Amino acid sequence: MTVLEKVRELLPDMLPGEKAQVLQWLARDISGAFPGIESTPSVLGGEPCILRTRIPVWLLVQARKLGSRESDLLKIYPALRAEDLTNAWAYYSAHKQEIEQQIQENEE
Repeated sequence: MTVLEKVRELLPDMLPGEKAQVLQWLARDISGAFPGIESTPSVLGGEPCILRTRIPVWLLVQARKLGSRESDLLKIYPALRAEDLTNAWAYYSAHKQEIEQQIQENEE
């Protein structure tokens, strides 16, 4: 069975929200764009940040690695929304090496 056939088999059992999430993942994968994440050379040296904030993705990823829960992050950074964290995790997943390097550079 091919991967495409497996996907076709799983679709009827998925909830509408799950299908929307898969569609979002596919759109990001195809386009390479990450809504809610921006890199501006004049802001934190161009590190990818959450849109409308100066919160870098690497900082959120490192906090998560150190045991912070999403609810903790939303309390610590009131400007963040749950969607922002979802976007940050997706960006990290697609740019793991870049974010790991930024963590290392900023921790030194």
